[in-house]
Amino acid sequence: PMLTACLKRGLHYLDLTGELSVYENTFNHHALAEAADILVMSGVGFDIVPSDCLGKYVAEQLPDAVQLDVVLDALGGGSGDTTSAGTLKSMVEMLPHSGRVRRGGQLVPYDFGEGAAWFTFPHGKRMTLPITWGDLSTAYRTTGIPNITTYMSMPPSQIQTIKWAAYPLRHLLKNAELRAWVCEQIDRNVQGPSPQHRATARSHVYVRATAADGRTVEAWLETKEGYAFTADAALLSVERVLDGNYSGALTPAAAFGADFVLDIPTTVRHDVLP
Repeated sequence: PMLTACLKRGLHYLDLTGELSVYENTFNHHALAEAADILVMSGVGFDIVPSDCLGKYVAEQLPDAVQLDVVLDALGGGSGDTTSAGTLKSMVEMLPHSGRVRRGGQLVPYDFGEGAAWFTFPHGKRMTLPITWGDLSTAYRTTGIPNITTYMSMPPSQIQTIKWAAYPLRHLLKNAELRAWVCEQIDRNVQGPSPQHRATARSHVYVRATAADGRTVEAWLETKEGYAFTADAALLSVERVLDGNYSGALTPAAAFGADFVLDIPTTVRHDVLP
């Protein structure tokens, strides 16, 4: 409804979404946004500014890339709860659906809990699991790379638990009343990250582009805790939009460039040398 209202009134639309279906819906309004001479842009926070900018950065160095791997290591550091109630409720709403990857330019189902892989960050190796992240929609529009997998780092024990529990959970949470009850419990019991955690934790993103002949370009990004990053990135995105001339449905990196993320304080980007 908010997007529809902005289109009718000729007002720019930006949001903080992390849900794949919302990204796809936003891009479906590209022609209408161009006709209204406004920008519609989803994901101007940690979902998906860091990974979108890093994806564009590596893709520009490997124009013939056919595969993009996006890896998030965003939950470490600090103490206590590290995820907000809103994020957890979004996950509950998405769990009844199968996971997704992009293959041959198309979003295809992927069994959540499968495909665990190790990736090396500057602070050590991390075990990761494919997740349904916004880059499956946005990175495709930003880079044109047809095959994309998005991963989240998790402890190996947690990955094993997910692999065991994913199937029954997916079917149980198809019950709307049960989902509503779980979300109610989250609201009652989840406090979200503490001010100390938001101020001190660090997040890392790694992206690798691969060409058909095996050539790769890799880079990683270190930035502030995800919710703290979101506050800065959202405000900076609004400033850029008001100072520029944008229309259509765009990703943050497509609109503002690969270096946009470096304007967020304390963010650093490093190339991975061959």
